[in-house]
Amino acid sequence: QVQLAESGGGLVQSGGSLRLSCAASGFTSDRYTIGWFRQAPGKEREVVSCINARTSSTYYADSVKDRFTISSDDRDNTVYLQMNSLKPEDTAVYYCAGVTGVNWILTSQYEYNYWGQGTQVTVSS
Repeated sequence: QVQLAESGGGLVQSGGSLRLSCAASGFTSDRYTIGWFRQAPGKEREVVSCINARTSSTYYADSVKDRFTISSDDRDNTVYLQMNSLKPEDTAVYYCAGVTGVNWILTSQYEYNYWGQGTQVTVSS
């Protein structure tokens, strides 16, 4: 059974940085994609960034390009989201999600089977 657990959220001032971690377990091959999503109060959940384990292909939403970096560490099965130059509009609950059996990027939340519990990121102005 795949399990995902996020950590690293918190309160930061505008312009600051945070690094989120997604500890993954239960994957039986490298054919999977991990995505970071976020949901702000009163808004729909949206994709932030994704990475495929086999190809290392990545995706970034336009709103975070050049500010956020997704990476993975195979040694400890953790996917990181380095968030720099944070803005108040980045405030949201951030979730990592996983989908198995794929060698490509998926950006729709409805295609992901496994979800973490979420971690709050708050950026003050």
